[in-house]
Amino acid sequence: MPLTCQTLVQTHPAVWEKATTHPFLNGCRSGTLQPAQFNTWLVQDFLFVKAFTRMVGRVLAAAPDDHIDVLLAGLGALKDELLWFEAKASERSLNLSTPLQSTCQRYCEFMASLAIAPYPVQATALWAIEYAYNQGWQRPGPMPAPYSEFADRWGNPGFTDYVRLLAAQADAALATASPSVDAEAEAAFLRVADLEAAFWQMAFASGEVRG
Repeated sequence: MPLTCQTLVQTHPAVWEKATTHPFLNGCRSGTLQPAQFNTWLVQDFLFVKAFTRMVGRVLAAAPDDHIDVLLAGLGALKDELLWFEAKASERSLNLSTPLQSTCQRYCEFMASLAIAPYPVQATALWAIEYAYNQGWQRPGPMPAPYSEFADRWGNPGFTDYVRLLAAQADAALATASPSVDAEAEAAFLRVADLEAAFWQMAFASGEVRG
């Protein structure tokens, strides 16, 4: 049977759980997250999204013709997302020229490395990155202000539908992939899961109150 996005999640449930559940997200839900923790996440995620936008452009360049429309829609949404991040940072008087933290740097380097990967691997990684955010912001349940706006951005039905389209495209690419490409796609999925978990922890640890 061909590898699919669903089988990746089913095969690695513990890894995916760590990628999509974290005290950072639970703190948003309970309203107990410290402002410094959230601000660290916001700035670093903005820097991540800039690198992610470049990654999506590279995936688009490698994609078959019938995958272009979905990817173009994703790129259009990312333009709006970057402007939205800038507005949120301005509201909080945050400096978006802050250097990348090491965790964010590793994530950006991983995304850049996918430029030489076969298209099924790129498509799988793209789906995994978006699905992690979709799941992460949905799973805690409704969040209070100011976090509700952020949860709605990645947990809304429209974004969920987009993630399903990405899964379908990744599955189509994997359907004819060789065993070695399947193994590379699985490794990319696991790397995304590891980096997502580390990214939440990076932000959470930045503002923890220590006794």
